[in-house]
Amino acid sequence: MLGIAQNVVSKVTSAVATTAQHIEGELSLFTMSDTKILELIYATHVHEDDSFDVDSLFLVTETIIKHSTQIVDSIVQGTQVHVETIDEKPPKATFSSPLCTLKSIGCEMSCKPPGEEIAHKSTLAILNKLSTYSWEAKAVLAFAAFALEYGEFWLLAQTQQSDLLAKSVAILKRVPVLLKPTDLQKRRQAIVELNVLIKTTLQVIECIFELEKLSAYDPKDVPALAIAMDHIPVDVYWSIITIFSCATKITLLTSDEEKPYDLSQFAQKIHYILNKLKIQLLICKKQIEEAETYRKLRKLFQTPAEVMEVFKALIFTKDTVQPIIDGSTNKTVSIDVLRRKYVLLFISTLDISDDDISIVKPVYEGTKKDDKYKIVWIPIVEQWTDDLRKKFEVLRAKMPWYTVQYFAPVAGVRFIKEEWHFKGKPAVVVMNPQGKVENTNALHLIRIHGMKAFPFHKGIEDTLTNDKEWITPIVNDIHPTIQTWIKEEKYIFFYGGKDNDWIQQFTKKATTIANDPFIKELKINIELFCVGKSPKGGEDLGILGRFWNGIESLFFTKVNKQTDTVTKEVQKLLSYKNEGGWAVLTKGSTVVVSGHGFTILKVLDDFDTWKNFIKEKGFEFSFKAYYEKVIQTMRHCCRLDIPSVAGKVPETMKCPECPRTMETFVSYKCCHTDSPINAHH
Repeated sequence: MLGIAQNVVSKVTSAVATTAQHIEGELSLFTMSDTKILELIYATHVHEDDSFDVDSLFLVTETIIKHSTQIVDSIVQGTQVHVETIDEKPPKATFSSPLCTLKSIGCEMSCKPPGEEIAHKSTLAILNKLSTYSWEAKAVLAFAAFALEYGEFWLLAQTQQSDLLAKSVAILKRVPVLLKPTDLQKRRQAIVELNVLIKTTLQVIECIFELEKLSAYDPKDVPALAIAMDHIPVDVYWSIITIFSCATKITLLTSDEEKPYDLSQFAQKIHYILNKLKIQLLICKKQIEEAETYRKLRKLFQTPAEVMEVFKALIFTKDTVQPIIDGSTNKTVSIDVLRRKYVLLFISTLDISDDDISIVKPVYEGTKKDDKYKIVWIPIVEQWTDDLRKKFEVLRAKMPWYTVQYFAPVAGVRFIKEEWHFKGKPAVVVMNPQGKVENTNALHLIRIHGMKAFPFHKGIEDTLTNDKEWITPIVNDIHPTIQTWIKEEKYIFFYGGKDNDWIQQFTKKATTIANDPFIKELKINIELFCVGKSPKGGEDLGILGRFWNGIESLFFTKVNKQTDTVTKEVQKLLSYKNEGGWAVLTKGSTVVVSGHGFTILKVLDDFDTWKNFIKEKGFEFSFKAYYEKVIQTMRHCCRLDIPSVAGKVPETMKCPECPRTMETFVSYKCCHTDSPINAHH
């Protein structure tokens, strides 16, 4: 928990001796860094003794402080408070007060003059006395020593009028000095502020205690806890120095002299620590809740029973189940509509485009008459804001299927990310009526094949993807003329790239070949389609984005079949995405060759070398045979950039150009190929 302790203990003995100089001189207590404080307080910490019953001492101390501060509110502010409203928990029957230790700490706190240097040195002295206790025990013991005096003082203040013994002890404790009407009036504000500071310090120690209790959880489940726990020694230091300063303030308030001692800086510091601890606790509790939901969901998916119950556990926390919205009627309906149905969970962030929504619409249209199938949009949002709610409403209005309108983080978000590999890009999870997952992401299938892939279970792609016609579903919808060219069995060059010079060279040479009299005489029809370029020469980012999204989707449907011919071709083409040039030659719907820009351009350059074979062997065979020769001497080094947000990425991958296993790298890119509207960093 406190790994840096080992490195600093050896340095701190001399540091402690010079602390006063730091505080008086160039370094104020309130500008001292946490690292410096850690250096100083680690010197006081030897080891932790777990035998001490810190829980019982804390319960007793908490009771004393809560009752005492209520008495202060009652006497000083004239507020009527019912003491019995305090929720009290008794200590263990075996608890024995560490009275000698408390008195020893009390001596260190009593009758000290005000000042940052004295407060700091006394705090270190208290920590030295408590060297063998855990950090939360140090805080509780110091607070208990303070509570012993503070509780007695205000108990006497409350009972002195009715009890002679209490009155006599109160005189020795200087209670009447503080409670004289004139003095009380003069010091009322200071007493109220002191009371608030004591209450806040109690809350800080309560938070420290709560964090300590959470340390029983698996650190993997609560990563935020390690950060909070590493800082607890500093929080304990500030709690003890604040307690000490409160004790000093009481001494001044009960003296005959009027010495000022401003505690506002301590109040600011302790309030800051309290807010920080509360936030850390909220984060830790959220992580614990996510971990418990994750385990519950894993168990539920191992032995599923009913899809609606699985859906409920996935989306909602306990007692927060809400209706969902029917996009076709714009009305809310009970989640009972999902009972015993096939459910397609459309999961996404709010950063989705109209294209993403349009991919799912044909599925909705194809299944809406069949009551067995339901689509539900699950928006994944970490923290909802008014702007995000507005954006949600705009997106929801575009979806005719069901929508989860639940403006809190989805309960099973960790499960969705870890088990279904959701990393930001839209996904469609297919569940059967028993709640069993049949496909963790059918969106790739839907994007390529649409309703032909229905009912979208895993493995259906094997029946859909022809070894030679794999590119057809990707290019079919890019431009209306492409479908005509495919039906007419024309040769089509699909090409593109980052290098405009290469594109111009390729266009010129491919056009020359297409118009060659020899080619015309053989009635060979060759068409060109530059992916991502408009007819006027500008960029068409919408087409470019759809094309590469389709290739990526095809890659993910085939990713586990690395020896498959189609898989290798898709991997190869995907590796060209960020290259200067690439091209695919098809005959109708059949892929002839896909290659890097330089190799394909070389084949075109050498047209006169291989064109004489066309008459006998055909254009397709001749082109491919010469291409095979070219790649033997111009083999391109393959680089495959796979979007990590798209789903599960394989750990290793064979090169599509050669038999070697590819090296793995992590790259960060700024991508602007979706569309002018949706381009983002």
